[in-house]
Amino acid sequence: LIVSVTLIALILFILGSIPTLLDRGGDNLSPFFGAGDNPTARLLEATALMFVAYTGYGRIATMGEEVREPRRTIPRAIIAALIVTMILYAGVAVAGVGSVGADVLSDAAQSQAAPLENVARAFGLPLVAEIVAIGAMTAMLGVLLNLILGLSRVLLAMGRRRDMPAITARIEPRTTTPYVAVVVVGIIIAGLALIGNVKTTWSFSAFTVLIYYAITNLAALRLKPEERLYPKWIGWIGLAACVFLAFRVEQHIWLTGLGLLGVGLVWHLIAQRS
Repeated sequence: LIVSVTLIALILFILGSIPTLLDRGGDNLSPFFGAGDNPTARLLEATALMFVAYTGYGRIATMGEEVREPRRTIPRAIIAALIVTMILYAGVAVAGVGSVGADVLSDAAQSQAAPLENVARAFGLPLVAEIVAIGAMTAMLGVLLNLILGLSRVLLAMGRRRDMPAITARIEPRTTTPYVAVVVVGIIIAGLALIGNVKTTWSFSAFTVLIYYAITNLAALRLKPEERLYPKWIGWIGLAACVFLAFRVEQHIWLTGLGLLGVGLVWHLIAQRS
């Protein structure tokens, strides 16, 4: 239901923008880059930041026991999900920028909590802005539920492996819920939300997620030939691309991220030896 409401809102946003786009003839889409910008640097930074928006497709892999021929079905489902998501994001981007212009959309993103809602109001169509606002809320709710569900289980596994304090591995006997891990993840999410700077939070998420997927590609390279589904060179490209993009975010972000990774590595070494 949550995903359905979000998809309906985004599709309605794209369709609602068509009269405005036709009326303005694509004037807001040119020039593609603003004056004085370094197009290559801007594109690479935007690519790094947008990477976060594609995460979540890995949840499909958790359904391996519930589908037929998971070795064939799951990769196809992931690729299909990525293609549909890419088309949807591209449509929203063209609709937003083409309707009000990149500068107006950028200012709205920095000063307003729901920039797409403000763009939707420019369409002059009844209820579109309200539905987009509801879609934004359901989208954030879906992300929040995924974060709490996924990260708490990661924290649980790390607690069992002593990569995190053992208390994070405690489970409520009646519901088998890792309640300590859920509370810890909730506190961390609330703390990040209270920072009040979306750019900082998003950029830090981009760096850490890119490092996470770089490690995933590295792990894929260690698979035995009989376990491998795709050629090894795909893993090398994925590893190189993730590492490269991770350092396209602002310098203070990746320096902080490297510092935290270093602290985590030291903690891991100490915990394993004790």
